[in-house]
Amino acid sequence: MDRGKRGLILDANTATHQESLNLEVDIAGNVVKMWDMVDVISEAMRAGDDNPDDFIVPSSDDWFHNNATAYNRADDSLLISSRENFVICLDYESLAIKWILGDPTKKWHQFPSLAPFALEMAPGSLPPIGQHAVSITYDQHVMVFDDGKDSDIQIPVGQMRDYASPRKYRIDLATKTATEVWNYEMDQSIRSGIYSGVYEDQPLNYLVDYADVNGPGAPVQYAEFVGLDAAGEKIFHYQYPTVFCITAFNVLPLHLENTAFPTVGPQALNLSTRGLVETGDGSLIGGFIVTGDNPKEVLLRALGPSLADSGVSGALANPKLGVFDSAGTLIAGNDDWQDDPAASEITAAGLAPLDSSEAATLLTLSPAAYTVVVTGEGHTSGIGLVEVYDLSPNSGSRLANLSTRGFVGESDSVLVSGFIIGEVAQSTVILRALGPSLASAGVTEPLGDPLLTIFDGNGDSIAVNDNWQEDPGADEISGNGLAPTDAAESATVLFLPAGAYTATVRGADAGTGVGLVEFYELSE
Repeated sequence: MDRGKRGLILDANTATHQESLNLEVDIAGNVVKMWDMVDVISEAMRAGDDNPDDFIVPSSDDWFHNNATAYNRADDSLLISSRENFVICLDYESLAIKWILGDPTKKWHQFPSLAPFALEMAPGSLPPIGQHAVSITYDQHVMVFDDGKDSDIQIPVGQMRDYASPRKYRIDLATKTATEVWNYEMDQSIRSGIYSGVYEDQPLNYLVDYADVNGPGAPVQYAEFVGLDAAGEKIFHYQYPTVFCITAFNVLPLHLENTAFPTVGPQALNLSTRGLVETGDGSLIGGFIVTGDNPKEVLLRALGPSLADSGVSGALANPKLGVFDSAGTLIAGNDDWQDDPAASEITAAGLAPLDSSEAATLLTLSPAAYTVVVTGEGHTSGIGLVEVYDLSPNSGSRLANLSTRGFVGESDSVLVSGFIIGEVAQSTVILRALGPSLASAGVTEPLGDPLLTIFDGNGDSIAVNDNWQEDPGADEISGNGLAPTDAAESATVLFLPAGAYTATVRGADAGTGVGLVEFYELSE
């Protein structure tokens, strides 16, 4: 079983399919999607004027040997590992083949209908020849456990290696190449030709399961678990006797470091949102919460003119900010940052705005909820940026969430919210994009159908959601009391390593209106 787009993906055996059929099943037990690899491969081969009967062997128990799937939300695709043949990537909705990664000396590569989908190996890279446990890493690379074994059913059988090795590949669809960016070949004495797995835990940290060392029939058989840190050093090693993988099959990260070192938790270090600043309901309104028992020092900024240096057209010429407590009382305000009483401290923190007409203020806030309102001097409009920086991450208090409401237009006028997860641990976060439900709060032009997209620090899309109930984490969203009240609104739950991230909110089908983007950090 592997996590899918809307439920769990099951590798199902039937009277006619042996390890070549995948079903996605939702929490109620309904089959919501099916991938019949006999049909998928047959359709592609017929389209290329090949005969599927020359490759697909219905009488065989195991012509495909499906052993893992991985749903990639970044491009809405499904990766399926076929140990007999290759790793194949399918478009989730259409089931069309996007690419194939595998040993070109195996039978599949002999067919003109399948060979064009093959990724070429970059110089110095080895193809996986008996892959298991396909997964997507935090940086959108493809991870497999290459067990080194050739094909059992297909002829030609392809390459054979006398050792097993986890491998990670960078896929470049523009050049149709696969580059091996990481492997663990330090111990080439280990042969584990079946069942094994590898997963990336923290960035560049790996958990390896050699499930069947020496293989069936060997005088001595055992399973071996290995933990590797970012430097490639072995940080733990556990080995025990077994027979034919009876007591070892796969591995998943348990994140024990969060239990062992609770004082080193993730921290949202700063939160920001860029959007169109108008008047009335169109003001850029940011909310945040300080949690814990101690006061927190925060820096708030409202930028406009300096955004032009980043290529933003129509930037707000003269932003103003006001800070309000939970009762709606104005507790601080600023128009030009150099007039703030803490201007010298803002400069010392390296956060002085580049333009003197931009706003900033430094405050020490008790645990509570706060609101920042950004407007234009003289009721002017334009694109602005509101930011909240945590200047005391070790105070014992936290910035728990950020919500920003603003007008969602097109092009540069979409809402763009950024956040940073600090320290070295991972953080569980929920992001939401609301629109229709804002009408109940008196907003006259709410965004009808918000679309939420999350990007990592490299600018790569790592998650997309249109309707929150379709998110794989919908149950967790509801369980935390964060289910949007309208089915057209967006939400997603992510488990993120330290780094910088961006969430954009735009209207589906180019819709416009007032929207709300929210960031909730669940980890403690």
